[in-house]
Amino acid sequence: MIYRAGFARSRAEARQLIRHGHFAVNDKKVDIPSYLTRPGEEISLREKSRGTPLFKELAEWGARQGHVEWLEVDRENMKAKVTRLPEREEIDTPVSEHLIVELYSR
Repeated sequence: MIYRAGFARSRAEARQLIRHGHFAVNDKKVDIPSYLTRPGEEISLREKSRGTPLFKELAEWGARQGHVEWLEVDRENMKAKVTRLPEREEIDTPVSEHLIVELYSR
């Protein structure tokens, strides 16, 4: 979600920022990159991280990049709200569902 909201330039950078405790979900610190968010939850940059030059630069970079439709992004406050789950067509990661089904049907 951090990457999709435009708060990080890559997935690896997003994972590292989360692991270092820079983000919160519903005002609770989250440091697990695989944390599952649900519709209605708000992801925000923690207060202690707001003044750092890195996040000022990322906010400017993210404004140029845009974001996905299923996230409501507030760049001024570095917050994103999950409005709904993405549809299959909105996911740009190449996934072959039939291969996954074949693997787990063994």
